[in-house]
Amino acid sequence: MTTPSVRGAAGRRGHRPPPRQVEVVGVERLTPRLTAVHFSGAGLVGFPTPAPTAHIKVFLPDENGTLALPQLGPDGLVMPAGKRPTMRTYTPRRYDAATNTLEVQFVLHGEGPASTWAQRAAVGDQVAIAGPGGRFSLDETVPHWWIGADESAVPAVATLLEALPDTATAEVHLEVAGAQDELPLPARAGTTITWHHRRVADAWGAELATAARSATPPAGTQVWVACESGAVRQLRSYFLTERQWPRAALTSRGYWRLGAADHPDHDYGED
Repeated sequence: MTTPSVRGAAGRRGHRPPPRQVEVVGVERLTPRLTAVHFSGAGLVGFPTPAPTAHIKVFLPDENGTLALPQLGPDGLVMPAGKRPTMRTYTPRRYDAATNTLEVQFVLHGEGPASTWAQRAAVGDQVAIAGPGGRFSLDETVPHWWIGADESAVPAVATLLEALPDTATAEVHLEVAGAQDELPLPARAGTTITWHHRRVADAWGAELATAARSATPPAGTQVWVACESGAVRQLRSYFLTERQWPRAALTSRGYWRLGAADHPDHDYGED
């Protein structure tokens, strides 16, 4: 199977570069269900500084520990023969060019290739990383932000808060299972962060919906929401239909979908 080639930044016909093979150099448990894995290695040299809320693909080893990766051929990337590599989409939390270290935060949600791998990750383990990518572009002229997310998007929210200019204010609502899932986040003056604990364990997005309905964001506010796919669509519909929010002032992302093993990274909730 061949990956289609893509246009380069200068408009010339180019190919996606092969994934970068990296090594685990540190593991840090941030909360009972969130772990930070730090990667480094020669393959990471020259990694682009990720834009806020960007995404990467993490290629995971198979059950035998083999890391099968696509290779660059004359017509683009070619997947290895046989079993397709297992890969999942994550936010690059931060890249430090001085130490050539990339941090990726994994939600430990039970069974699943990435969750299981992250639960057992140890120094010396090998994975590969492709990207970063993503179509979000930060508008630094926006005076105020209303941000809503669940635990899957907490790393992305952190990158967004770090990137906001000092002139911007932000109202942040984060829906998680309980107090044990809370952690410190970047918060400049003018930023408020409210953690919402689910009153019903599997009521994904219910607390965010309540927060949205009680919100009174000022004119010119940019709304950014990211959570379970179905909940994202409900929030998007509420803002656009009931609140008559301008489409250009609403960014929505379905980071995962209930019952889906590998949700695509291009779910913008616009259907």
